[in-house]
Formats: sequence, structure tokens, C-alpha cells
Amino acid sequence: MNTETLEKTGPNFSNEALMNARKNTKDAIALIARTIKPGMLEEDARQMAKETLERLGSHKGWHKILIRFGPNTIKNFEDPSERGVRLGDGDIFFIDIGPVWGDTEGDRGQTFVVGDSPDPDMKRCAEDVEQIFHIVRSQWLQSGMTGKELYDFAYKTAADLGWVLNMELTGHRLSEFPHTAYYDGTLAAVSIRPSPNLWVLEVQVRHATKPIGGFFEDLLLEDKDYI
Repeated sequence: MNTETLEKTGPNFSNEALMNARKNTKDAIALIARTIKPGMLEEDARQMAKETLERLGSHKGWHKILIRFGPNTIKNFEDPSERGVRLGDGDIFFIDIGPVWGDTEGDRGQTFVVGDSPDPDMKRCAEDVEQIFHIVRSQWLQSGMTGKELYDFAYKTAADLGWVLNMELTGHRLSEFPHTAYYDGTLAAVSIRPSPNLWVLEVQVRHATKPIGGFFEDLLLEDKDYI
């Protein structure tokens, strides 16, 4: 597919609406994260997140609400969580939501640790997965890399920091709902340099030997828009 086809948008698309959706999603993640405490069941956290998004004005999502606690953080997107997992003190969790605001999609994922003395590997995971995102985003800004080349670079970047990158979760389009009307594949599958404000870069990593994983995703934006 050529660039025009891959990056097509509809008549209702606007960068302003996309940036508002991004801000709303970022704010929602922060609010949900503050409500998640040690001792909470993962199932209860998902229900709380659903109620929070509805209260904020998003009554549907373009993908399911995903909250993973502890050992469930290494699961792939489609894998069901082990049930009955409670968040421990010093534990790790991540949030991945794709709310629709009006007719425009939001999408963000972020990893957190809880407690005054988090597990060092979990703390490093939460920090490194976001760092990997920004290293790859900088590479995108500075180079003419295609989507596939960006994920090859991301895999090596993660490995250099001691993590294994999930190469089954490799970015996608974002637009007015639904983006799948234009392109339903992954960023890693495209042979073009992705344009700003249209593509989501996803990074999911896991520890090589321990059941510890992290996730971070956001739009690919130029520095002037990345706030």
C-alpha cells in the first residue's frame, strides 16, 4: 500500500480533535492509576476504569480496557489474564485504554509501580519501557526509517537495556473512529516513514526470566506537540 492509502483520513478528522483526544486519554490514565492501590483485584480495577471513562464522557472504546497486574503484565494483548490477581505492595501494573471521544480515537498505555519500596526490577521496567519509546521516537524524528525499521531498532534498543520486546504488538494507525476503515495492520508492517499525528508507537517488554512486563504507547508526534 502506498503512503496516501495507509495515511488516509476521513472528512471529520482534525489534528485538534486528535490532540484533545490524546489529552483526555492521558488525563484518564493518570486518574485511573491514582485509584489503583495494593490489595485491589485486577478485575475490580478494570471495572473502575470503565466507570471512570464513562464519567469523563467516553462511552465506548475502539479496543477493550486492558489493565494488567503483576504476572499478568507479560501477557500479550489477546491473552486473557489469570483471574484473581491482587496487586501487591511494591508491585507493577499497566493500563492500556483506547477510548473514543466524540468521533475521535484516543490511545495510551503506561506502566506504574506501587508502594514505598517497589521491586527494583519492576521499577526499572516501568522506567525503561518509557525510555525505549522515547529513544525510538527520537530515531523516527531524526531518520527516514520505515515502520518495520523502527521496530527492528526498538527490538535492539530493548535488548541493549536487558528486555525482550514483544514483536506481536507493534503499533497501528489512529484517526477518527474507526481507523480500521483506512488501515487495519501494524506499524511494523509498513514500508513508509510514518507521518506525525497518525500512528501509535507501542512498546511492550518483559524480563528475560521473571514474570515482569511493562507497556508504554503514545502517538508519534513532533517535539513541538509532545507535551
